[in-house]
Amino acid sequence: MAQTAKLPIIDISGDGDQTQVATELVEAAIEHGFLYIRNTGADIPVEAVDQAFEISKKLFDAPLSEKQACAIQQNNRGWSGMNVEKLDPANQRVGDFKEAFNFGDFLNGQPDQPLPATITPDAPAISQFKDHCYHLTLKLLSLIGIGLGVDPPNFFTEAHLRSKGPSGTILRFLRYPPRSSLSSSSSGSDSATPPPEDGDVRAGAHSDYGSLTLLFRLRGQPGLEILLKDGKTWAPVPVVPPSAENDPAPPILVNIGDLLSYWTNGLLRSTVHRVVFPSSSSSSGRGVVDGETDVASPRYSIAYFCHPHHAAELTPVPSERVRSYQGGLWEGNPYSERRVMTAEEHLKMRLRESYEGLYGGEAEKKKG
Repeated sequence: MAQTAKLPIIDISGDGDQTQVATELVEAAIEHGFLYIRNTGADIPVEAVDQAFEISKKLFDAPLSEKQACAIQQNNRGWSGMNVEKLDPANQRVGDFKEAFNFGDFLNGQPDQPLPATITPDAPAISQFKDHCYHLTLKLLSLIGIGLGVDPPNFFTEAHLRSKGPSGTILRFLRYPPRSSLSSSSSGSDSATPPPEDGDVRAGAHSDYGSLTLLFRLRGQPGLEILLKDGKTWAPVPVVPPSAENDPAPPILVNIGDLLSYWTNGLLRSTVHRVVFPSSSSSSGRGVVDGETDVASPRYSIAYFCHPHHAAELTPVPSERVRSYQGGLWEGNPYSERRVMTAEEHLKMRLRESYEGLYGGEAEKKKG
């Protein structure tokens, strides 16, 4: 059995001196690129997370015609069906075995994009959940700035303020059908899709495009794996690690994206990860309720991808620790080579690679 990832759980809910918390966050970002935030409800109410998952289930159960009418566009908003996105185009036989819906900006609780009629009444609740995520990422970015000794310390938060202009920030609902339901007439797709074969994964190996990602998962629905420092070993990430079993909700998983890695010359790790099909004996199921993994039901997750404003330049941040770091960008990330200079350029590069059919022409080949 694969050994599960040993990631720290950090509580950021305190109101006192946050210097120690900031240090813990930065050390986890350097060592792992992933960490847990204890979900006490102080930053994002547990009820809001539960409600978001209920809306997600309702969305994916909506008639296919409703979802197709909101198909994903080049602005990275809308619905994508089975095999549409291919996160690891150099190594995947077919696209990811998942459905997704991306939400962009909201104004006064209403989206600037079409929604399936089934969830249109839920727009204010989705907007509020997105706001909760936005404020949590600002808090995390502020702590990371403190932990790195960035001068000025608000460098990261300023680059992510909505008032600075448009960004690639997206709230994404995801559903991964169980292997048993996938056939040549797979639901959730507008055309026949090939069934998964041995070696296929639910979501291909990739690093995240933005600065920070918040990931919400449900007990009994594992599948996430991270690539360890050796560049060869995949480690399952438990939904609920042992020390969080009595918490009111699974901890929020936070990971560093490409842009924070670029900004820190690779000091903070943008770790490659993937989602696999679990089995009933999967070690990634440990730590969930009764140690059981539900292989017969869909896997749901919610991701908030935090991006800076489009014009943000990716030059190294003013931090003595970053300036003195000699490690370079991590070789395990195929996007470690600095090929772009602004946040918008990086986002467009990654979207063209993941959605070949949407953007036309051949996707750029990954390096590494």
